[in-house]
Amino acid sequence: MLEEDDLTPNRMSNQMWSSNGEFVPPDGICWVSVLSCFLLACSYVGSLYVWRNDLPRDHPAVIKRRFTSVLIVSALSPVFVWAWKVYTGVMPGPSLLALMGVRFEGLIPAVVLPLLLTMVLFLGPLIQLAVDCPWGVMDGIWVALDPCFWALCLSDMRWLRNQVVAPLTEELVFRACMLPMLVPCASPSTAIFTCPLFFGVAHFHHVIELLRFRQGTVSGIFMAAVFQFSYTAVFGAYTAFLFIRTGHLVGPVLCHSFCNHMGFPALSTALEHPYRTAVLSCYVLGVLLFLLLLFPLTDPVYYGLPTPVCTLASVPSSLCTS
Repeated sequence: MLEEDDLTPNRMSNQMWSSNGEFVPPDGICWVSVLSCFLLACSYVGSLYVWRNDLPRDHPAVIKRRFTSVLIVSALSPVFVWAWKVYTGVMPGPSLLALMGVRFEGLIPAVVLPLLLTMVLFLGPLIQLAVDCPWGVMDGIWVALDPCFWALCLSDMRWLRNQVVAPLTEELVFRACMLPMLVPCASPSTAIFTCPLFFGVAHFHHVIELLRFRQGTVSGIFMAAVFQFSYTAVFGAYTAFLFIRTGHLVGPVLCHSFCNHMGFPALSTALEHPYRTAVLSCYVLGVLLFLLLLFPLTDPVYYGLPTPVCTLASVPSSLCTS
């Protein structure tokens, strides 16, 4: 018969580690984790619709209001992880912030390497953009260093949403908060492909606005929604992979911002490009180099072994090792 002291959180945390040091998840943790992620996703999407308005989503007034609500939900999202820890009794070694990818160890590689890897994947679109751009290299550098250019960007609500607020809040909620709750009840590889489902479904809310403002046919809108779900789920799996391998939030945020800037590769334009062979060759080369560098550039040894979220894995995973 258990004594009262056996039910305290500290006692429970001791019972969650096997004799060989592996983490043993408590019974029922998966239901709690999935429900917590579902509520977190609903809170994020729901915050976009607490404001009554008859304006489209790209209107500056709508964007400003949504900034307020989504930033509040994102700031409160760590509470979900804390409550999950308290309810399940999971007491990991790393701090809550470290589990969510906010730490200093390996910070510089986390800023540089994931973004570099993503740029390699977009080698074809980047070359295509460089060929079509009327500016020279030095012109582009001078523009990038011009304070007026950045002041103009920061005054644009759509730019702020796409390049700053959306990447930061979505990666915080859908990766940094959800993955620490999903990894203990599944292997890291399973969590990588489970987490993006919440992210992809969360983007279905665009259908509501497209139907409301009659921006296309019903069939066309739903086809676009299915396509968007597909590529957001794939992208979500990629940033989840980055988060687990690096243990940092900053890498997924920067890659998310970069991909929002680049958009989906314009393959149809590349097929009709005057330098089609060269451009398409860069597309293929980029994909091949990306696959070749995917694991070497995300090697956890650069970011500090083991990454905090990997300490919650119930079984050893090759994703968490060098």
